[in-house]
Amino acid sequence: MIRLIQVNQMRVEKLKTLFEENVDRFVDSNFSLAPKICGHVVRVVGLTLEAKGIVAPLGAHCKVASFDNDKTINAEVVGFQNEILYLIPFDEPIGISPGAKVWVHADQSKIPIGPEMLGRVIDGLGRPIDNKGPLVCKEKFHLSGQKLNPMERGAIENILDTGIKAINTCLTLGQGQRIGLMAGSGVGKSVLLGMLTRNTQADVVIIGLIGERGREVLEFIDQTLGADGLSKSVVVAAPANVSPVVRLKATHLSHLIAEYFRDQGKNVLLLCDSLTRVAHAQREVGLAIGEPPTAKGYPPSVFALMPKLIERAGVGKHGYGSITAVYTVLAEGDDKTDPIVDIARASLDGQVMLSRDLADAAHYPAIDLEGSISRVMESIVEPSHLENANKLRRLWTLYKQNQDLIQVGAYESGSNSDLDLAITLRKEVEDLLQQNSSEAFSMDTCRGLLEEVLGDDYV
Repeated sequence: MIRLIQVNQMRVEKLKTLFEENVDRFVDSNFSLAPKICGHVVRVVGLTLEAKGIVAPLGAHCKVASFDNDKTINAEVVGFQNEILYLIPFDEPIGISPGAKVWVHADQSKIPIGPEMLGRVIDGLGRPIDNKGPLVCKEKFHLSGQKLNPMERGAIENILDTGIKAINTCLTLGQGQRIGLMAGSGVGKSVLLGMLTRNTQADVVIIGLIGERGREVLEFIDQTLGADGLSKSVVVAAPANVSPVVRLKATHLSHLIAEYFRDQGKNVLLLCDSLTRVAHAQREVGLAIGEPPTAKGYPPSVFALMPKLIERAGVGKHGYGSITAVYTVLAEGDDKTDPIVDIARASLDGQVMLSRDLADAAHYPAIDLEGSISRVMESIVEPSHLENANKLRRLWTLYKQNQDLIQVGAYESGSNSDLDLAITLRKEVEDLLQQNSSEAFSMDTCRGLLEEVLGDDYV
């Protein structure tokens, strides 16, 4: 009898020990016993939800319960004042009522990133939208990325072959350069962006379609990228009809993916269409939380965001990998002094301006050499190439400045030898600067064409 009692006691102690160990392991790995604190919605104004009774940091993801608690809406903390949290939902806040419960889902925005993303189309939250099944990546990164010490950045040393004659000859780009593609609406900006996508040599292509028309997503994939192009690309799509917070997240996500592949030593081409729509999204968020409007209604946060985004591109640490970034900028109403155009021009390593006059004259791509510049060209091309490019730019500019006089017959031949030469070479220069969207010209071919046009005529 005593032996049986002892055996039973040993069994109880063993079971007790096993139970405690497993409970501790389960609690440590799965959840905290701390109570979940819920706040409640006190006000909805425009895009913004105001909540009380909850503490959360900026950037936190929250859940908001609907009136009948049958679904929840995701939102992000974008500001606070005293005890009030300002949240902007990812979707339409339909069904949200006064007193709706709010709780923190995650205290920061971390998204899985990995090589599995190649060939996929995702939304601003990293979710696949291409009907190719789930996307599983092992590593997670914060959307803000990691800042590079400017003293550790590599220099721009290698030429980037774009396959576009006007750019290769007179606006030569380098690997790791940040360039702006600036134009009004309807002058061929999207076509030129497609040409850059197809013709530019890069290990990985990241395309951020931010705030543009939804139909352009499928068109860009089918007509511009194709199956081969998509295989080495990641498309992040956040069209104009999604929440401004999601559009901003899509912008940061496209940069984060580019940084991931750059840090693997790859040469990445990042296309962001468009920087103006990113500014619009930030304006919506800023005005919704009470920021004062400044230039053209843009709050100060817009002008703080632009340089931060642009500085994420460039050559990697000690020259290891690079991100060549092309940002499209919409000059609203063809206004070249638009504040977003100004901040982009000041922050980027050059710009390619598109001219409506050239587009109206069926001159494609409608690149205006007078307003375009590559700030790294001088340091990456051979002296002879730079000299010839400057000669052609001077001739083209001189002709454009006197075009009206020439067309009305007011210019007398022989008055200006340089202008005479510009008139003589006008057709050859125009042919050099024009190109069909299906054509591609290598850098060597472009240099040869430039030398052929100028010949020995220019002294």
